[in-house]
Formats: sequence, structure tokens, C-alpha cells
Amino acid sequence: MSSRFSLSPLLLGVVLLAGVVVYLNMPEEESASNSSVRATPVKTALVSSQAFPITIESLGTATANESVNITAQVTDVVKTINFEDGDKATEGELLVQLNNTEERARVEELKANIDEAKRQFTRISDLRQSNATSEQLLDEQQARVKALQAQLDIALAQLNDLQIRAPFSGLLGNREISIGSLVQPGDTITTLDDISLIKVDFSIAENHLASVAKGQTLSASSVAYPGEEFTGKISNIDTRLDPISRSIRVRATIDNQDNRLRPGMLLTVIVEKRVLNTLVLPEKALVPVQDKQYVYVVKDNVAHQTEVVIGERRPGLVQIVSGLNKGDEVITEGTLRVRDQSPVNVLNR
Repeated sequence: MSSRFSLSPLLLGVVLLAGVVVYLNMPEEESASNSSVRATPVKTALVSSQAFPITIESLGTATANESVNITAQVTDVVKTINFEDGDKATEGELLVQLNNTEERARVEELKANIDEAKRQFTRISDLRQSNATSEQLLDEQQARVKALQAQLDIALAQLNDLQIRAPFSGLLGNREISIGSLVQPGDTITTLDDISLIKVDFSIAENHLASVAKGQTLSASSVAYPGEEFTGKISNIDTRLDPISRSIRVRATIDNQDNRLRPGMLLTVIVEKRVLNTLVLPEKALVPVQDKQYVYVVKDNVAHQTEVVIGERRPGLVQIVSGLNKGDEVITEGTLRVRDQSPVNVLNR
């Protein structure tokens, strides 16, 4: 009797433990069974018909509208410098004055000689009218005046060579000389660039030649200004194709009054060929399988794998040639977790 009662608590404990184990295992089994039929969360987009520009993309290098290295034409010592690094210069502005003491003295001497020669010519001309002198003497004096005038023109040109002026308006670069420096022909004093208008040279393939023309609008972008576009126009198309690459050079101009673009920049150029009115879909909806493209079309919350034929691409978008209709709902996010005929839960519907 006592042994029967001593076993009862043990049996009771075993029964309770088995019950707990069964209770704990039941949710997992139910969860596993539910997960097999749980709808996959996805996001979708509707196939739409919209304007789809077909573009040509190329890389080009920015160059200044006008660019020159400012140099001296003669050998002499720098007397004055009238600019600083990065200054704006106007056409004809005096930038550097070289030592011109000797040349100025020569000019003054010639001017005095010319004045005296002209007075002598006037006196001889008066005497000639009264036949007091010969015609030959008058001609010799006139030739002397002309010779002195020619010497003065040469001296003035030499004096002008000692003044270094800006050939056009633009931005000056770094100053490479100092007062007292001895400069020689070819020595760079500074640089001058007219960047109010930027030229961009780029190449396009031969098959795009018929799609570009002078005056055609294009856009350009630079890594220096993310997200910004600069609008320009094609100014010239080269007359010859490169026989090796079968490409042709194109030049465009971009207004740059704010001087944001600088020569030497690498620009991404996009030229619009034509605009199609076609079916368009986000590119991330595509599921490539070997050499074919598929999408998942949602109908009654079930994914249906559908083969499509694509056309032109743009960043983030793709043209659908066939396989879909306008208004079809296509999965754009979650395609890796979806299978054909599997249920889906559209989160952004």
C-alpha cells in the first residue's frame, strides 16, 4: 500500500513533463506548416506607357573657348607687374611692363629728328617755289622725312613689344615671374583662358552619325557636381571618321558664365537621338535566366513567371518590346524569394 502511494508522484511528474513537451512542440509544427504556405512580401510596379528618350552616351574633355600661354617676345628685365594670380583680364589690358628706358629715349630722339626734318622740308619747299633751290634737294629732304618716320615706326613697335598685354578677356593663371626677372622669348609669364564658353570634344560610333546634327541639344555632367546637368549644343561634327575605331569626333559648346566648369574636366555627355512612346518598366524587375529575360506578373496575389523581350535601356528603366501589357503588375523587389505560382503579399499596393 505504501509503495503504491510512493509511485504516484513520480508518475504524475512524468505525465506533466510529457504534456509540457507536447505543448512546446505544437507551435513549432504549426509554424512550420504555416511557413510552407505563407505569402512572400514583395513590392510591385505597374507597366506604363510613357516617353522613353533614346540617348547616346559618351565621355568628353572640357577645353577653354580660348587658351594661351602669355610669353615675352624679347629678352629684357621685368619692370612692373600689373596682375595677381587668378585675376580677370580684359582684352588689351597691360599685364607686364619690361624695361623700356633705352627704347623710349630712341623714340624721343626720332620724334625730334622728324620735327627738324619736316621744318627743313617746309623751308626747301618754299625756296623751290621761288626757284631758289633745286627739285633734287627737295626730293632728298622728303625722302629723309619718310626714312625717319619709318625708323620711328620700328622704334614704336620695339617699345610696344616691351608691353605684354592680354590678347583677349579671360581668367589669368598663376604668375610665374617676379619684378627684376630676366625673361626671354618663350618663357611662360602666366596663362590666360576664356572659359565663359566651354568646348567639349567627344566621339560617337559610326552607327549614330545620322542621329546627330549641328545645333542639337545635349546635356553634360561632371563628378565635381553630382546630380547637376549642364546644357549645351553641338557646334561641329568632324568631316572624317577614324578608320580604326569607326568613330567620329563631335564638338559641343556649353555656356559657362559662372565659371564652374574648368578646362581638363572629364564630362559625361548625353545626346538625345529620338523619343519613343513605349512600355517601360523598372530595370530591377528583370530576372535573367541564361540568355532570356523574365519578370513575375502578379495576378490574384500569385506570381506568374513571364518571359519578356526588352529593347533600349536607360539608368533604372528598360523598354518592354513584348510579353507584357500596359497596367500589368510586376514584382520589382523580392524577386529572389519568389517562385512561379507562389503566393505573394504586395506591400506597396
